[in-house]
Amino acid sequence: MSSALPSSSLGRVVRGTGPGLLLAHGAGGGIDANYGPILDTLAAQHTIVGPDYPGTGRTPRAEAPLSLDGLADELVATAVEEGVQTFAIAGYSLGSPVAIRAATRHPDRVTALVLTAGFAHPNPRFLLAARLWRDLLRANDLEHVAGFLSLIGLSAPALDDVGQDDLDAAIRTTAATIPPGTPEHLDLLINHVDVRADLTALTVPALVISTTLDQLVTPHHHRELANAIPGARYAEIPSGHLPFIEQPEQWSALIRDFLRQSRT
Repeated sequence: MSSALPSSSLGRVVRGTGPGLLLAHGAGGGIDANYGPILDTLAAQHTIVGPDYPGTGRTPRAEAPLSLDGLADELVATAVEEGVQTFAIAGYSLGSPVAIRAATRHPDRVTALVLTAGFAHPNPRFLLAARLWRDLLRANDLEHVAGFLSLIGLSAPALDDVGQDDLDAAIRTTAATIPPGTPEHLDLLINHVDVRADLTALTVPALVISTTLDQLVTPHHHRELANAIPGARYAEIPSGHLPFIEQPEQWSALIRDFLRQSRT
C-alpha cells in the first residue's frame, strides 16, 4: 500500500516515450547536470520524468528543511502528475537513498531500481567530506568549494589528464553554477539519510552500479547496497563520482540494458 502523495512543487524534465523512468539526482546537482549527457539515450526507450530538487534547476529553493520521506514522495508525485503511473527509478548519489525510500513507500508504483554511486547511510569518512563541503558553502568560499569538488569528484586518472588552464576554467565554471539549494541537500544527507532498514524490504529488480574510482561515495558504500538488497545485480564503471563526465556511454548502456532485461 502506497503512502499518500502530495502535490509536487518540483520543476521537471519530461521526455521520450515508452515505459516510465523517474530520475533522482545528487546533492548539489540537478537533472541537467547529472543526467544531461545520457538523457537522449534513456529517452529513446523510456518516458523520462526528471524532477529538480528544491534549489536546483527549475525548482525554487525550499523554505523548510528537506526530509527523505518528503522528497521521495514528491518525486513519485511528479511522475504521477505527468501521467506516468508506474516506473523504474534511476538514483544517482543522494538520489540512490531517495529512490530506495520511494520504492519502499510506494511499492505499487516502482518497477525497478538502478542505483549509481549510491549509499544507504554516510559513514564517518563520507560525513567528513560532506561537512567540509557544507562548511565551505556556509563561508561563501565558492572557489574553494569548486576546487574541493573537483579534487574529490573526479577520479585521479581523469584529473591527472587535465591541463592547468582547463582545470582553472572548470573550477571557475563550477564556482559560478553551484545550485543555491545545495546546503539543504547536504543537511539532508548529513542528518537524515539512513535507508539501511529499507534494503531488505526491496522486492523489485535492482542494479547497483559502482563507480570504482569514486573518492566521495567510495565503493564501500556501493558494495553495502549490493550485498543487502535481495537479488541485486552489481556492475562497475571505472569512473570517479561523476560518471556523466567520465563514462557517460558506459553508464547509459548499463542502465538501458538492465531496464530492458528487467521487463522480460
